[in-house]
Amino acid sequence: MKKILLIFSASLLMGACAQQESVTVTVSNPIELDREGELVEVSMADISNKLRLPDTAEVVIIDENDQEIPYQITYNDMLVFPVSVKGESTTTYTIAVGTPQPVEVTACGRVYPERLDDLAWENDRTGFRAYGPALQARGERGFGYDIWTKNVPEPVLEERYDGELNHGISYHVDHGNGMDCYAVGPTLGGGTAALFPDSTIVYPYCYKECEVLDNGPLRFTARLVFHPLTVKGDSSVVETRIISLDKGSQLNKTVITYDNLSETTPIAAGIVLHREHPDGYASNASAGYIAYADSTQSTTAGNGVIYVGAVFPDNVETAVQLFPEAEQKDRNGALGHVLGISSYNPGSEYVYYWGSGWSKYGFAADTDWIQYLEEYARKVRHPLTVEIL
Repeated sequence: MKKILLIFSASLLMGACAQQESVTVTVSNPIELDREGELVEVSMADISNKLRLPDTAEVVIIDENDQEIPYQITYNDMLVFPVSVKGESTTTYTIAVGTPQPVEVTACGRVYPERLDDLAWENDRTGFRAYGPALQARGERGFGYDIWTKNVPEPVLEERYDGELNHGISYHVDHGNGMDCYAVGPTLGGGTAALFPDSTIVYPYCYKECEVLDNGPLRFTARLVFHPLTVKGDSSVVETRIISLDKGSQLNKTVITYDNLSETTPIAAGIVLHREHPDGYASNASAGYIAYADSTQSTTAGNGVIYVGAVFPDNVETAVQLFPEAEQKDRNGALGHVLGISSYNPGSEYVYYWGSGWSKYGFAADTDWIQYLEEYARKVRHPLTVEIL
């Protein structure tokens, strides 16, 4: 009898240590807006612990219709995947051990040392560029983000750089999948944030260091570190940005920190205003967005309208700040900025979202773009709730 009990106890122990077949993830939507294709995150470490996975094991994600869902494991060990959740409802996903299907890369980018250290990245909706140290070394002033238009879901930036650098094919002309027709110059460009003491923009220059942390298939992430700045009495303020762009999103999430800043300081995210459309800006402080319809290089050239915007998860002030007329020439003719102004507390993180759309790819009018920003801001302020069961 004692031997039988020992065998039975051992069997129970072995069963308790056996690999769990699956875990359930519930995703709840607190607002009435449907959430389609929005990426959510769960800790891969938590999933591995619940499933008792070895380090080399793979998983699959299945939705309520028994369809496999693509996913990515990010640099910080988060499992991210797109969800579909109706307004004010909950959807369930199952994560189990298995071999996932290949996933097409839609969010990707790299540093282009062959083109003055540009960092360029894109997803299935739009593309962007941040200028690097080689451009700064030769004296060009490009402070803000550049915008690349596109109207196809597949990656195009590698092809554009190759055409420009090796085959004499200008990426400033639309060859059927978009182009670079946005003007940045010595401004904040397409949504860059900068410290704003005494209502004066302390422009960041080109990045000093860049590390690509995630390179698709669903999310691109990069960390940028900048040269020290002088901000009032602080002479060695170093900015670090972590920029991430998800599949399906027009906007980048950006997390900013400042080292060696001694006091709470205003910070402003800005969009440059161009002469071609001086009154094309809009803002709503309570809804949490700023917007601009940019007719850079004019619509008569067939370039369409670039829609630019920024969204803020917390309360923000909005303003338009114009350059003095005598200064506009030195700003490549730019008129000024529309700004979203917040406060940065030393030791904290400043989070906001910025990006673009195009009249040739889903945004027929500025009202469509503003509606997108308003809904995006509501989603940011009312995030999906994710629970592992």
